[in-house]
Order: sequence, then structure tokens, then C-alpha cells
Amino acid sequence: MKVLIAEDDPVVALGLTERLRSLGHDPIGPVGDGEQAVAEAKASLPDLYLFDIEMPALDGLAAAVQLAGEGFRRPVVIVTGVDDPSLVERSIASGVSAYLTKPIDTRELDAAIKLAAARHAEFEALEAEVSKAQQALEDRKLVERAKGLLMSALKLSEQDAFRRLQTTARERNLRLADVARRIVEQQSLLEPKA
Repeated sequence: MKVLIAEDDPVVALGLTERLRSLGHDPIGPVGDGEQAVAEAKASLPDLYLFDIEMPALDGLAAAVQLAGEGFRRPVVIVTGVDDPSLVERSIASGVSAYLTKPIDTRELDAAIKLAAARHAEFEALEAEVSKAQQALEDRKLVERAKGLLMSALKLSEQDAFRRLQTTARERNLRLADVARRIVEQQSLLEPKA
């Protein structure tokens, strides 16, 4: 896994780099501040972000939020040396997948990376499911509208209008929603001439 490291302490950054290599990952960086992290993430497209919270220019949480907002959302593991409960709350609100406090143990780092990657995969699967459900709803609305147009223009029952949509879709090897879309787009042809 390609892991982007953003850590302003060079000693900690070197330690994280070596730990990642020992775990079989491909470390990218390290970079020393959040702005560099954003630029490097866009350039190298890592699989996971390993960001310190407190860095110059832009902190790790703000960098992760900015990247997600620009379409570069990845699993995020936050590391910090600060014991502040509000940072945990801010991390949760920022969509962070795992949170580690320094000094970081290799086993904890490995577990955090695995957890972050798994949570991110679950989130993406859920997003895809929601998107699919939204598309199904939009398709259903389109079919209902086309059915209503056919009922009105051709004086068909609801059942006959639906059957006509199904038959046309089958004959033309199209999805029902595609046939409905064509009917809606061409509804002026169904309207009676004055």
C-alpha cells in the first residue's frame, strides 16, 4: 500500500517511514506540512494518508478534509503527540479512520492502517449502495412519468401502459428506464395536435 507521510518532526518522520517499510508498505514522503501533503497527495495518489495533526501551514486534519473535498478522499490515520480530547472529536468529525498517539508502536501502526483501510472500503461500498438506490429511485420516477404520458396520450390503463413500456424495452433490447427516458424526451409527439 502506498502511504503518504506528513510529519513535521524529521526524526518521527524517519521512524514512520522505516516502520511502514518493515510492514511491507511503500512510504511516500515524508512531507513537513499540510500544504505539501495536499500537493503530494494530488501528485502521487497514495492509498492512505498518515498525517500528524499539528504541522505548519495547514494541520493534518485540515489537509485530510481539503483532500476529501477535492475528490482525493483516502483512509486517514492521524498521529499526534498532544493529549487533547477535543482533537479526537475533531478527528471523528473530519472522517479520520484511526488515531494514534506518539510514541507509535509498530503493531499499533499496522493495526491502525488495516482498520483505516477496512473502514474506508466499507464506507465506499455503502456510498456505492446509496448511489445505486438513488439511481433506482430516479429510474422508477422516470418510468412512472412515461407511463402517465402513455396513459394520457393513448388512453391506456396503467397496466397496459406499463406492458407497452416493457414490450418496447424487450424488443429494442433496452433498459425500461431508457425507454421511459425517450418517451419523456419525446412527449411532444404524444400530445394531440390542436
